[in-house]
Amino acid sequence: MATVLTDHDPQNAEQNNDRLPDASDLEDKLPESLRASRVLAGFATILGAGFLYLSCCRLWHTDLWGHLAYGRHMWNAGGLPSTEPLMPLSQGVAFLDTAWLSQLIGFGAFEMYGTEGIQFLYAVTITLAATLLVWRCYQRTGNAVVTIGGLLLFALVNRFQLQIVRPQLAGLDCFVILLVLLTARSWSTVNWVAVPLLFAAWANLHGSFPVGLGLLACFAVGRAIDIVRRTRKVAAPLYDRQTIRLLLLTQLAAAACLLNPYGIELYANVLSFGAHENLADLVEWQPLNLHMSQAQAMLVATIVLIFAYRLSPRRVSATEVLLLVGLGVSAMWTSRMILWWAPVAAYYVAIHCGAIWNHWRGTAATAEPAPRSGKWSVVTLGVIWIAFGYTPLASQILHGRDREFDKSVSEYTPIGAVEYLRKNPPQGLVFNTYEFGDYLLWNGPDNVQVFTASHAHLIPAQVWRDYMDVITLGSGWEDTLDEYGANTVILDQRYRKRLISRMKRNDAWRLGFEDVRAAVFIRNDPI
Repeated sequence: MATVLTDHDPQNAEQNNDRLPDASDLEDKLPESLRASRVLAGFATILGAGFLYLSCCRLWHTDLWGHLAYGRHMWNAGGLPSTEPLMPLSQGVAFLDTAWLSQLIGFGAFEMYGTEGIQFLYAVTITLAATLLVWRCYQRTGNAVVTIGGLLLFALVNRFQLQIVRPQLAGLDCFVILLVLLTARSWSTVNWVAVPLLFAAWANLHGSFPVGLGLLACFAVGRAIDIVRRTRKVAAPLYDRQTIRLLLLTQLAAAACLLNPYGIELYANVLSFGAHENLADLVEWQPLNLHMSQAQAMLVATIVLIFAYRLSPRRVSATEVLLLVGLGVSAMWTSRMILWWAPVAAYYVAIHCGAIWNHWRGTAATAEPAPRSGKWSVVTLGVIWIAFGYTPLASQILHGRDREFDKSVSEYTPIGAVEYLRKNPPQGLVFNTYEFGDYLLWNGPDNVQVFTASHAHLIPAQVWRDYMDVITLGSGWEDTLDEYGANTVILDQRYRKRLISRMKRNDAWRLGFEDVRAAVFIRNDPI
């Protein structure tokens, strides 16, 4: 009679145990250096979701197209222009292109992949800054929650500034890289090479490199102040190795910025840029006020900072006071400076909130490293691949699907109006609103003569005043259009409804085109 083995049979159980070892006994074959933690997988998921969202955002209709137009001009001309090359009313005005490298990179991305390439580049620049900020905050706090809180604060305060695709984003990356290098727990000899190289690139990517020099200077001066406070000797910083290092590094960085096509002249240009009288009429160069959403976000961040500093057991360094107060006052004076305040505020909020958490729980300043395993490495890589795979650029490369242009750009982009002008080339000067100038330069009729574009600092002061008189319906605005010989006028429906209404009632003009975005008027008797 046959013997039947059951699950309760000791012999059968022993054989099953031989065939199916306990999963806990399985060895992770992945090298230790390649293993990831679930914390890393979580950060990758959050950053990947943000990256995917950014890569699908519509491209804003200002700034970007003008920078691409300058990049195209440089590529076709084979060099940098010495005078303003695209706006006829600025002919002969000296032009130091402080963002020439970013413009060429952007133009190359557009030539290769169209709007999908620009969207991908936009997502990469912002995600890089966010990733570096997350890395440093978590490294210093060991707390994922406060790190994510710092990231959210950074995104909230900079939400408005990050909407527009422009070379300033490359400057933000350089700023955050420098912040990460300077906030390391210990000094690295790599800084002697990395920081000068960073500034050499920064000086060619965007004219914001003086902000980086200010960051370095704040770390040097802040360190000196802390040494004086600690030793109560004014001369003590002269013997402090870290203070000397930071001062020398600041000088090296300043020298590295001279590695640009304009040499020391670049310094004079960027340092005087913010004082240009034309910029006073632009919202982002005006002081912050509480009617602005970014000012409200900064107020929230400031309140969070106040509570964090009030409760934190961590010693407050002079460096963070100099940075937060200096950049904060600069942002209130000129709202565009909020871009640089936000990552500093986010970092110090995370640092002090982490210290508060550790103090309340009675834990060490740095938590134990999270367990690592090959499983989480696979999850992290999978998340990264998914984040890339669903981007418009990946759809184009992997599946050959191009996104429709009007779905890639903002709803305010004057696509229809510019297409009308391409089919009906204007005679002579085109009076356009500031917001439409860049797209006209990029996609308008060949050799279109725009009145103004986003490089307002290159427009002669009288021309700019005349422009402001027309769009605000100042006295004699019709005569101004006559004096400039403008035969075509293109206006945006969003801000210029009063002017559009007046143009429709003016017998000297007829409506050539109109949609929800723009209106185009043609002079009945061209000058």
